[in-house]
Amino acid sequence: MMKTVRRMNNGVGVTEVRSFEYGDGEIDSKEMMFAISSMVIGAGVLTLPRLVADATESSDGWVSILIAGALAILLAWVGAKLASRFPKMNFFTYTGLIATKPVAMILTWIVFGYFLVFSAYITRGISLIAKQYLFDETPVEVIALTFMLIIIYAVAGSRVSLLRLNLLFFPIVLAFIILLLSFSAGLIELDNLKPIFVTNWSGIMKGARETIFSLLGFEIAMFYIFYMNRPQKAPKAVVIGMLLPVVLYVFVYLIVISVFSVEATIQVMFPTIELAKEIELPGEFFERLESLFFVIWIMTIFNTGSMAFDICIMQVNSIFKNTKKTTCIWVLSPLIYVVAMIPQDMIEFAILGEYLSYAGLVVAGVMPCSLFITAMIRGVKGHG
Repeated sequence: MMKTVRRMNNGVGVTEVRSFEYGDGEIDSKEMMFAISSMVIGAGVLTLPRLVADATESSDGWVSILIAGALAILLAWVGAKLASRFPKMNFFTYTGLIATKPVAMILTWIVFGYFLVFSAYITRGISLIAKQYLFDETPVEVIALTFMLIIIYAVAGSRVSLLRLNLLFFPIVLAFIILLLSFSAGLIELDNLKPIFVTNWSGIMKGARETIFSLLGFEIAMFYIFYMNRPQKAPKAVVIGMLLPVVLYVFVYLIVISVFSVEATIQVMFPTIELAKEIELPGEFFERLESLFFVIWIMTIFNTGSMAFDICIMQVNSIFKNTKKTTCIWVLSPLIYVVAMIPQDMIEFAILGEYLSYAGLVVAGVMPCSLFITAMIRGVKGHG
């Protein structure tokens, strides 16, 4: 970038042109915070009320959400502390320092496989929901391909610019969800929340298990802290980024239950979308609020799918350093699309999601905790 500077030299005006750089290759803690929140609030916000209601009794699911939220925040903090311990080192490099290069190679390929399937799952998920609520005459394959092309366009650009999109999209999504919950106030039946504290601990923990699956996504911190200008601030940013989805999930769950009741919520595939359908704006300003909700929600899913695909590319580039980004995109894109089309129906899609969730616990929980403890015991850390 160029900057024009006017100064005085012996009373004579002199114009100088100086070059300077904006820190466009780095992100700050605010951008990391929004990236975490955006990644976590994906498909989970649509299905969480049903899953938790099915596991618990009455309105006790909020306890499950808080327990799972506390665990998710702790795991996110560990992952952030791990990555910030090795500033300006990518996952493959600092894992090699902690646990030898062969182990780092294995773990990097595991991460690659996880995020590749994650991208495929997001692509298929948004296609199924879009077909059900918006494009009932359009084949799922066409919707998935369209979404895939948009993601390709996003990841082909700057990685830091991709992360900064969260600053643009997430506040809009958050504001709309808050408005949605506010407009639902007139539909609330407090009797649907009674009685309270009637679920045994087995049910509470089952609900917590379902919730922790919906809170996955914070593991991206282990890979994107590499781009932070102040990595030491990453743990705090990640914790705040996780608090937003946890608090939001509690309110979404309670309002959905209070509007539909537990029994009705269990029978609805996407309770949050159905909640939007129930709302009538004053003066019939917008007749189908669920369509607007879906459009806004796509912003979050777009960021989620793009970041998952980007991390796949990141892992390949960390192992094969001379591989061009565009080459990775054109090789991996068809693979993601093929994986997305493997499930033949909603049952197989749900099974894929369950397997992916357990794999996510390994990548987001077992892996960073093991590496962090090993690094602490061995006293291994980066320099920066």
